Amino acid sequence: MTKNQLTKEGHAQLVSELANLKDWADRLITKIEEVAQPDESGEDSLASQLKAELEVVNSKISSIESVLENFEIISGKNNSTTVQIGSKVKIKILGNSERTFFVVGELEADPSSNKISSQSPLGLALMGKKVNEKFEVDAPAGKLTYKIVSIA
Repeated sequence: MTKNQLTKEGHAQLVSELANLKDWADRLITKIEEVAQPDESGEDSLASQLKAELEVVNSKISSIESVLENFEIISGKNNSTTVQIGSKVKIKILGNSERTFFVVGELEADPSSNKISSQSPLGLALMGKKVNEKFEVDAPAGKLTYKIVSIA
């Protein structure tokens, strides 16, 4: 079984999220116990809503726990001359501007923070590339050509 690859920051974020979710689950259980006084028609609708929310929270807890049972920390420091998970890569879209991305494992991907998964189309194309190397990626707008400016 392959390990879930996380940066140190990603691991800390998951641990924090897990603690928050467990706290939220405890509060939901308390609320359910407070409102779970069934009337003649059966269970209170608020209690039903809270139980449904608790199921979602418990599912997220289970998912994070399974990730944290089998993970490895990927160093954010890249001493390599090639792109790998943990790399900070500046690329130039030929004919356009430069963009900087952090290549992370699938679980940490967040395009709004320029964190791209190593399994995304761009991430896959970047893996193993070197500075000044050009490569193409199929995008909805057609093939885009990129050039690696720097790797950190």
